[in-house]
Amino acid sequence: MPSNPPIDDGAQAPTPPRFEAVRSARAFEEIAAQIRGELAEGRLKVGSRLPAERALALQFGVSRNTLREALRSLEHAGLVLLRKGASGGAFISQGSGDAIVTSMMDLFHMGSVTPDQLTEARIWIEAVIVREACRRATPQDIETLRRNIEDTARAMADGDFQRRAELNLDFHRILSRMTGNPLMLIIMDGMLKVLSQYILSLGDYENSFVLPSRKRFLKHMQGGDAEAAVAEMEASLKRLQKSYLSHVNTAARSDSANGTGKPRKSRP
Repeated sequence: MPSNPPIDDGAQAPTPPRFEAVRSARAFEEIAAQIRGELAEGRLKVGSRLPAERALALQFGVSRNTLREALRSLEHAGLVLLRKGASGGAFISQGSGDAIVTSMMDLFHMGSVTPDQLTEARIWIEAVIVREACRRATPQDIETLRRNIEDTARAMADGDFQRRAELNLDFHRILSRMTGNPLMLIIMDGMLKVLSQYILSLGDYENSFVLPSRKRFLKHMQGGDAEAAVAEMEASLKRLQKSYLSHVNTAARSDSANGTGKPRKSRP
């Protein structure tokens, strides 16, 4: 999570934010839109303190409850940080990818995104990430990936399914960080958190092919062969998806044979 932004009481701001009274039936949405607009125009910056609640409510011409609703919506979106106490108030936040991750989770839970679509998107995005990670890889990065593979092998030997799953997903997060682009990490982290719920809902499944694939992948990366690394990653992801679906189908047949009539869902 990002650290709290430094407090800026607005004294040094060359141009203060300009807010207008709102008259919309959904006033809190218009308030949020105006604050976003001031941020886009540069009159509000990370760390800027918004006017006190009473003064801000007067500027917008709304009740303090309506104002609070708007500020909470901005807080949930990661744009505003609300602090309590004498030095508290509403501050423009550094932001995070939490809102993106939450949206992905919601889409998956509603069935708007299927496991197949999730895997397809991962393959597309991971190809970009792997190529850039190969280009930027440092000896320290290679060692971090190697330690991840060793830790995963120990988790498999111990029969620790949850730990094994977490380490396998962390491998992809490491690659995303290696690109040096925070958007790549945010997007990948969102997909991996959705995938994590999906995997844990399945329970233990066979994936003995993953570790040998990771070792081949690392060898390609060390050799600077980005295309071979991409091909290895794509083959591994496709095989994993087949393993997931096979596990779901096996569970469904088992439920049917037991007369439960409740096959396991293909999503959490």
